[in-house]
Order: sequence, then structure tokens, then C-alpha cells
Amino acid sequence: MYWHSGTALLLPRLLRLPDGSTRSHGPLFLAGVRSPPAVRPPADICPHTGRARLGYDRARVLLDKYAGLDLHQLRHSAATHLGDAEIPLQLIMGKTRHKNPRTAMR
Repeated sequence: MYWHSGTALLLPRLLRLPDGSTRSHGPLFLAGVRSPPAVRPPADICPHTGRARLGYDRARVLLDKYAGLDLHQLRHSAATHLGDAEIPLQLIMGKTRHKNPRTAMR
């Protein structure tokens, strides 16, 4: 995926926390409200804000509405870049959650 310079300038704003420090781990795109702890796995909760990772359906709607992007195409693009970088197929399958190697190789 190619990011124009204006889009790339948004990344530091996404990483910046309300207290001025920088996010070092955890989900980047967050839901607007805090999630009950029993509902989400700990990896889906931002350790800094307590907010949950933005769900796939909501991310799909927002990307389409504001950026004209298809979230599935974005996922495919990421897998393609991993393949171009000669990342092993098993790692790509784990990242994309594909169970069938043929599906991942498409």
C-alpha cells in the first residue's frame, strides 16, 4: 500500500497519547468507549487508555466512508507485501488467519 505524504503525517498523531507520551504497543485504532474487561482479550485492549480495538465491521464502514478504501483489499495488500518480502507462507497464514495455504497464496 502506498501512503501519500499527507497520510503518513497522520501516524505520529495516532501514536500520541492524551498525556503527550507516545504509544509503544497495543492496538492503534480504538473504539470510542471503554470495553468491559471480560468481553475482549487483553491483547485487544489499549494498555494506555483501556479502550478496545476498533472492530472489523466498524473499521470497514469508516474506511469506506472517509477514505474510499475496502478493508479486505487492505488486508490482501498487506499479505501481498509480506509475500514480496519472502516471508514464509506459514507466517503469512498466521497473520491473515487463513487455514488453507492455497487461500493465502492467492
